[in-house]
Amino acid sequence: MKILIVEDDLVLAREICRLCEKWMFQAEYLETFDEVDGEWQRRRPDLILMDINLPSYDGFYWCGRIRRLSQVPVLFLSSRDQNGDKVMAMVSGGDDYIEKPFDPELLLVKIRSMLRRAYEYTQTERESIGEDLVYDRNQGRLLYREQTVIEMTKSENRIFGMLADHRGQVVERETLMQQLWNTDEYVTDASLTVLVSRLRAKIHNETGGLDCIHTKKGKGYFLE
Repeated sequence: MKILIVEDDLVLAREICRLCEKWMFQAEYLETFDEVDGEWQRRRPDLILMDINLPSYDGFYWCGRIRRLSQVPVLFLSSRDQNGDKVMAMVSGGDDYIEKPFDPELLLVKIRSMLRRAYEYTQTERESIGEDLVYDRNQGRLLYREQTVIEMTKSENRIFGMLADHRGQVVERETLMQQLWNTDEYVTDASLTVLVSRLRAKIHNETGGLDCIHTKKGKGYFLE
C-alpha cells in the first residue's frame, strides 16, 4: 500500500515517511504544494495524510478537489484542536482526523483501520494470476500490468472464475459445463472448446502473448 504525505513541515514529513516505511508501507512526501490534486493523480496513493495548514490553499481545499476524482482515504493531520476544524475535515471529504503531536502507534492504528475499511472487500475480490495479471472477479475482467483492461463475457468470467478457484488443479470439462448449466446457460462440449479458445485468444492478444490457461488433454483446463 502506498501512502502520500502532504505536510509542509518537511522535517515532520520525512519522519512520517520513515515511520510508514518501518511499518512496511510505501511512502512519499510532497515538497511543493501548488498542485496537490495533480500530484495525487500522478502518484496514485492508496491513502493520503493531509495537513490542514498548507501554502496557498489549505488541506480542506485540496481534499475537496481530490474528492471530485476519487474516494481515496484521507487522514487529516493538524495542530488545530477546535471542533470546527474537525467538522470541516469531514465536510471536505476527509475520513479521519489526528491531532499533532501524535503518538506514532495511534497513527499506525488509524492508517491500518482506514486501509482495511477501504480495501479489504475489494482485495478479496481481486486475485493475482502471475506477476502481471490480476483477476477482478467482481467486475468480470482481467487487468494486465494495471494498465490494460481485458473485459470478459459472463460465460468467460464463470469459466475463468472456476479455474481461479482451483488454481494449479485440472478442472474437468464436465465440471465447467455443469457450472454454466447451473446459470441456465446450456453449453455443449464443442461450444465449451470455442469459449475457452476465444478467452485464450483474447488474453494472448491483449497482453502481447501471455498464455495462462492450459489444457490437460482428454480431461480439462487449468491455471498455473
